Amino acid sequence: MHKRYQPLNIPIEIVRTVVAISETGSLTKAAERLGLSQPAVSSQIKRIQGLVGGALFTKTSQGTSATQLGKLVLHQARRILEANDQMLRIGGAAHLPQPIRLGLSTLFVRQFLAEQRGGLLTDLVIHTDNSVGITKGLIDGYIDIAYIFENPEMTSEISHLIVNEVDEEFVWVRSKDFVLSPGAPIPLLTWPGDDLMIRTLTRHGLAYKIVFNSPDYHAKLAAVEAGIGIAAIPKRMIPAPLVWAQEYYLPALPPLKALLCARSNLESSQSTKLLKTMSERFFGTPQIVNL
Repeated sequence: MHKRYQPLNIPIEIVRTVVAISETGSLTKAAERLGLSQPAVSSQIKRIQGLVGGALFTKTSQGTSATQLGKLVLHQARRILEANDQMLRIGGAAHLPQPIRLGLSTLFVRQFLAEQRGGLLTDLVIHTDNSVGITKGLIDGYIDIAYIFENPEMTSEISHLIVNEVDEEFVWVRSKDFVLSPGAPIPLLTWPGDDLMIRTLTRHGLAYKIVFNSPDYHAKLAAVEAGIGIAAIPKRMIPAPLVWAQEYYLPALPPLKALLCARSNLESSQSTKLLKTMSERFFGTPQIVNL
């Protein structure tokens, strides 16, 4: 059987970053123009260099200049952006506001959508994933506003985007009839990038085994309900079929910060309204840090 060909695609955001670096003469100025962090711009450049097979820019006494390969890529990049803009002009879409790209941890989707009206969801594209996936989107410039859980290894790269935060209390949950066999490793149901449960158990010298791993929050809850192991979720979000596991062998879980993040170049009334609504819904206050 022949293996199906999987084409490679370069996201338009990275194409814009390449052109911005060329026009501004530095990664820092390009980041300011695009409303990204310098690490985000560096990450994008590393990604496209990996795809095209070489360095696109080199540092000189005058700033950043394109390599020979970079000049070829820039030529094509400008053609791609022009084609993109022409396609939008076909239906007059070039004059319409660009949709806000909202990233949500899958844990928060139901809470966000509850009681929402169409007005707030207009000109909005919602991306859901685990917090690590959404954080990567923020770093790479594919997400404008996000509500996620902190990942200690990645937080420094988005610290400048945090406009509000709160400590979320986590607890162990299990099915009502789950019983751990004496001396057996604790069976965990985890998500990609999970460090909360593993870090806690390791610190207390407790044995564990991962029996289920999925970025799908609801799939994980279904697995917990099936009784194959235990998981950690926010205390305020324990669903009816599950119970708070308070067995003596389970150490208390530390809180995890929930972060509301937004790019500094968002100036539309829609983005301001969205940030206010999210701050009220998740933090109980309409106040946010000025962008």
